[in-house]
Amino acid sequence: MSTAPATPPDDAADASGTPIRALTVLPARREDIELHTADGLTLVGELALPLDRPPAATLVTLHPLPTHGGFMDSHVLRKAAWRLPALADLAVLRFNTRGTSSPRGRSEGEFDGGRGEHFDVVAAMEYAEFHDLPRRWLVGWSFGTELALMHGADPSVEGAILLSPPLHRATDEHLAAWDAFGKPLVVLVPELDDYLRPDEARERFSVVRQAEVIGVDGARHLWVGESSVRRVLDEIVGHVLPGHGPLPTTWDGPAETAATDDETR
Repeated sequence: MSTAPATPPDDAADASGTPIRALTVLPARREDIELHTADGLTLVGELALPLDRPPAATLVTLHPLPTHGGFMDSHVLRKAAWRLPALADLAVLRFNTRGTSSPRGRSEGEFDGGRGEHFDVVAAMEYAEFHDLPRRWLVGWSFGTELALMHGADPSVEGAILLSPPLHRATDEHLAAWDAFGKPLVVLVPELDDYLRPDEARERFSVVRQAEVIGVDGARHLWVGESSVRRVLDEIVGHVLPGHGPLPTTWDGPAETAATDDETR
């Protein structure tokens, strides 16, 4: 278990290439997808794949609380989809949980506080498995960490990465189940989080013997700012693809610029 500073700012960028900024969208194969739940709902999503090669691993992402503005386009997850297929050969699957809307559309059903969302998590894992997406990891943020802990201990995944876990809905029973599951659990906890800070997180997650709790100095629950986003993406890639990273901060090739970027959700 460790505490380390956030990634250095932009002036530490690579010496060559165009800087990767908040609105940079790198090349990938992106396709709209639908997930179908066992209780009869259709959920909307997107799959981003490396442009010209198979993915080395897969991130199945679970977004923050939809009743407080969370959705598949919440900025850290969106930037993962914008960057990681090109920079790390990762597939990134994003989707709206039941009743959640985004520019991609609205998923059927209604928000169920993490209960009915069990079917949503299973549908996402089954989609990734059915489409032969390799080495699947769950990446949950805030409410998404609750879904990962409550519903994600499935043999089809290699582990989970939690961003800003509040531990409001996930209980000690769920943590004990992850301990018994035995697969990696990486927990990124902002120093200045609104709900759970590093020291308390280390205590709460101590029941999961394989959990790695990483406190991030200066970061907040929403991971606002490019240095915080880079730190998150570096940690994701470093754990999913050991020895790969840190990610480059410049890109020598074609890229697009997104129209807007809302870092408040």
